[in-house]
Amino acid sequence: MSDLPTPVAFDLPSDTGGKDLGVFMPMANGGWILSKNAPPLDGSYPYNRQVAVAAEAAGLDFIMAMAKFKGYGGEIRHWESTLDSVLLMAALAEVTSKVKVWATIHTILQNPGVAAKMIATLDHISGGRAGLNLVTGSYRGEFAQFGAWPEGVDHDGRYDLAYEWIGAIKRLWTEESVTMDGRYFRLEEATSWPKPLRRPFTVCAGTSGKGMQFTADEMDAIFLSGGDPVGLGKSSRAAKETAAKQGRYMRTYSMMTVVLDDSDAAAQATADHFRAGLDEAALQGMLRAYGFFDTEQGGKENAFVEKARSTFMAPYVLGSPETVTDKLTELFEVSGTDGLMLIFPDYLTGIPRFAQEVLPVLRERFPTRVMEAAHG
Repeated sequence: MSDLPTPVAFDLPSDTGGKDLGVFMPMANGGWILSKNAPPLDGSYPYNRQVAVAAEAAGLDFIMAMAKFKGYGGEIRHWESTLDSVLLMAALAEVTSKVKVWATIHTILQNPGVAAKMIATLDHISGGRAGLNLVTGSYRGEFAQFGAWPEGVDHDGRYDLAYEWIGAIKRLWTEESVTMDGRYFRLEEATSWPKPLRRPFTVCAGTSGKGMQFTADEMDAIFLSGGDPVGLGKSSRAAKETAAKQGRYMRTYSMMTVVLDDSDAAAQATADHFRAGLDEAALQGMLRAYGFFDTEQGGKENAFVEKARSTFMAPYVLGSPETVTDKLTELFEVSGTDGLMLIFPDYLTGIPRFAQEVLPVLRERFPTRVMEAAHG
């Protein structure tokens, strides 16, 4: 796919052919493992502060926090305690100096004028390192509890709303004043100062047909689901080709839980230990949030449920440092994706070990290109 447009530069390895590696922050209790046997992550600010400092010390490229307002329950009370995404990233911007800080905002919860100001402020606090992860909202119960679920706005309608939302924000970031009369938002000579120091990085996980088109039209990157390199490659190529039709380069990312140990057998034993402690009630809470109990498949076992019973909420790779390095190398080589957002069962032990035993090899195998200086 060498005929793709040139990426917009954001001071990331993928600007010039490298791979962007970041951390999905543990800003909710329980992390991304639905197990009573998982390391106890409390989702607290002190823990997240340590994780951000560790990510920067490791030489990782970004940290990102989701936005979550309703947990899944169970014995572990999974994700019932969460930090605000934007406020968290603003605080973490103050204890870091290089790593990018990306915050999440739901389009159906925040007015675009407010969101534009929040991310511009994050950009000033961080010295130009801010990013916006846009989420259109898909779990009715999470927003209905606040009376904020837009009744009558279906899946595709939420992306129509998102077009207006991000369009308003981009204009507020760049124009003196903005007037627009949309279906969902109205602005009347609206102003927003200060402007960001540089245009914030934008990312979305819209992988449906409408979602991918929206992301290709408006965003800098897309989060794709799945850990199979071949399947991920198909999704990545489709996303990049969709963006290329608009004359744009779109970065493609996925996320992965990394279980590192001295040997493959030891890492597998850890995964088995997690599975033995599956919190069934928390799993059911997650499935209910995903809408599985509002369909004909309600409560039935299927491929998604079976994967979830591993207790890992995201694709995972486990093994010795050599095995993990080789599997991540294969993932990048086969899929052609631009980056990976990493999750660890215990971040404070996982990040330093990843930095020492895996990251240097990945940087060597996927180097950035040196740009030649232009001579007049």
